[in-house]
Amino acid sequence: MNGAVALPLDLPELSLTASGDALVRRSVLPSGIRILSERVPGARSSTIGFWVAVGSRDELGADGPVPSRFGSTHFLEHLLFKGTPKRTALDIAVSFDQVGGEHNALTGKEYTCYYAKVQDRDLPMAVDVLADMFTSSLLDPTEFENERGVILEELAMADDDPNDVVGERLFEAVLGDHPLGRPIGGTGDTIRAVSRDAVWEHYLANYRPNDLVVTVAGAVDHDELVARVEASVSAAGWDLSGAARPVERRNGDSVSVRRGSALSITTRPNEQAVVMLGYPGLVATDDRRSSLSVLNAVFGGGMSSRLFQEVREKRGLAYSVYSYAAGYSDAGLFGMYAGCSPKNAAQVSELLLEEFRRLAEGGITGEELQRAKGQLSGSAALSLEDSDTRMSRLGRSEITTGEFADLDEGLRRLEAVTVDDVQQLATELRSRPLSVAAVGALEASTFDGVVHS
Repeated sequence: MNGAVALPLDLPELSLTASGDALVRRSVLPSGIRILSERVPGARSSTIGFWVAVGSRDELGADGPVPSRFGSTHFLEHLLFKGTPKRTALDIAVSFDQVGGEHNALTGKEYTCYYAKVQDRDLPMAVDVLADMFTSSLLDPTEFENERGVILEELAMADDDPNDVVGERLFEAVLGDHPLGRPIGGTGDTIRAVSRDAVWEHYLANYRPNDLVVTVAGAVDHDELVARVEASVSAAGWDLSGAARPVERRNGDSVSVRRGSALSITTRPNEQAVVMLGYPGLVATDDRRSSLSVLNAVFGGGMSSRLFQEVREKRGLAYSVYSYAAGYSDAGLFGMYAGCSPKNAAQVSELLLEEFRRLAEGGITGEELQRAKGQLSGSAALSLEDSDTRMSRLGRSEITTGEFADLDEGLRRLEAVTVDDVQQLATELRSRPLSVAAVGALEASTFDGVVHS
C-alpha cells in the first residue's frame, strides 16, 4: 500500500493489503450501509462496531440546537441495550457474557459506536445482537424513566470528579457557543427535561441503513460478514430493496469559533486544584496533524516532555502534567493540564504558558524531533496489536477522514515532519485566544498573570 487510500461514497467495493499483510476490504451496499473489515493474520478474536455519524453536536430541531434535547444522543446509547421485540436487556447481556465477550458503547461529539469483542467463532452472534439493538430498540417508557435515573447518577459521578469538570469547562471556554463546546452527556437539567418522544424522533431520524457503518477487525471473512449483516438487519425489519446513497460526511473546513470565556473557575474546597489552559486547535482532517502529534509529544506527551520535566521533575509542583489535542470536523482544541496544590496554581499555570511560549519562539531541537518520532511510531505500532484499535481506525477513517492510512503511511507522514513545521504550528496556535479553566479552592485573581499576559 502506497499512500492513503480514498474512500469514496459511490465506490461499491474496495480491497487492499495494508502493513503487516492485513487485508482491508470495504463494501458500500445499495441500501447505503457501509461495511469495512481488516483481516489480521493469526488473529483468533474479532472486534466489531456499529457506527452512526451522530454525536452530541447533532441534537437539533428544524431551526437549530434544541436545549431540551441536549444529552439525548447519550441517552439513546444507553437505551439501545434495554431490549428489542426479540431480546430483553438480560438476553443482550447474557449473549456476550456466556461466551466471555465484551460489549459496550460510546457517544462522542460527532459519532456513536456500539461495539463488542468476541472469539472468531462468536462473531456471527455479535453481528446478530448488535444489529437487533441498532435497528429495533423499543425505547420502552418504563426503561426510559429507569435509565433517566441511571444517567443522572452518571452525571453526578462525573461532577464529583474535578478532572471531568475542568475538561468540560475548558471546552466551553475555548469553543463558546459552538455545538462542540457542549458536554456530551448533557446536564442534569436537560436530562430531567428530555422526553421519550424527543429521543424516539432522534432515533428514527438518524438510525437508518444509509447512516450505518459496520467495522470489524481481527479474524474476519469479509464476504461472510457482509452476508450476515444484510441478513441480520433484514430479519430485524429493515427494507434493503431500495437504493440510497450513504449520508454525506461532514464538511471538513475549519470554522471560526468565538471564545466562550477567558477564565472559568469552579470553586470547590478540594485538597488539589486542577488547571487547564487551551487554544482552538486543528480540525481532524488538517494536513498538519502529524506535526501536531510531534508538537504534543515534545511539549507534554510523555515523561521526557518539556512540561513533565519542568513542572514535575525539576520543581516538584505537580504529580500529573501533560498536553493533548482533540480534532473534529470543523474545529479543534489544544490543551494543557496540571494538578497541583491551590497555593501553587498561579505558578504552575504561568509555567505551562511560559513553556509553550518558549516552544513557539525557540522551536524544538533535532534531538527532540527524533525522540518524538520514535515515541509516536512505537506507540502506533503497539496500539495496532489490539483489534479494538484497528476497528476504531476503520470507523474513524470512514466517518471522519474519508481515507484509510495504514501504519506505513502514518509513519511516512510522521517522518516528513520537520523542526520548522512544529515551530510554525506552535506559533499559530499560540496566536489564538487563550482560555483557562480551573477547579479548586481558587479565586479569579490567581490567574491574573496568565489571562492578562
